[in-house]
Amino acid sequence: MEIIAGTIDTFSADVLFDMARYRHEIFVEKLGWKLHTRGRLELDEFDRKDTVYLIARNPDGEIIGTSRLLPTHRPYLLASLFPQLLGDSPAPCSPDIWELSRFAAGDGTRLGIGGDPHGWSLALDMLSAAMRTVAKEGGRRLISASPLGIERILRRTGLSAHRAAPPVRVDGQLLFACLIDVDKSWCPRQARHADGLGRVARRPAGEGAAATRSVQESET
Repeated sequence: MEIIAGTIDTFSADVLFDMARYRHEIFVEKLGWKLHTRGRLELDEFDRKDTVYLIARNPDGEIIGTSRLLPTHRPYLLASLFPQLLGDSPAPCSPDIWELSRFAAGDGTRLGIGGDPHGWSLALDMLSAAMRTVAKEGGRRLISASPLGIERILRRTGLSAHRAAPPVRVDGQLLFACLIDVDKSWCPRQARHADGLGRVARRPAGEGAAATRSVQESET
């Protein structure tokens, strides 16, 4: 298994297509989110050239996890669509704070939502990968629109996380703006594996499908 970090310009068209298809399967088909989609692909206005993606793939090259990272000094989902989660606080607007969104692992596990045990192990590894990726860009915090249950989960793993404002009920679910202090050395205690699970390979610009295959074959 591998977790790859990159932007639209650094992934092949096939990988981007598979990512959009996986997001549709998880967020629209499984979780029932009412999103604007086309051709069973899930993309929106926050999927831009400067967006950083994390993509987890199994040894067969199939996508089994995704997340999206956006610096908050540019437009991002939480500030644009869920400002009520910030209460009276101004929306973060700093290269030090990055938004984590479209986070899913395995068969649909996402931050605060139930799933299979393997999915949770992968989700925590992807969170660790997100912190390392953001730290390389100078980020110090993550922010995410999260279900209320994520607080307990994150605290059990030893991360520093807190609310930006009180929770708000959105479409029948309690959500809050969750701030997580970036710790690039953090590894989930419940997901430490001897096989290197959670490694991040940063995709250099200009690599195509052949390069994508070569990295997958060398890191299983």
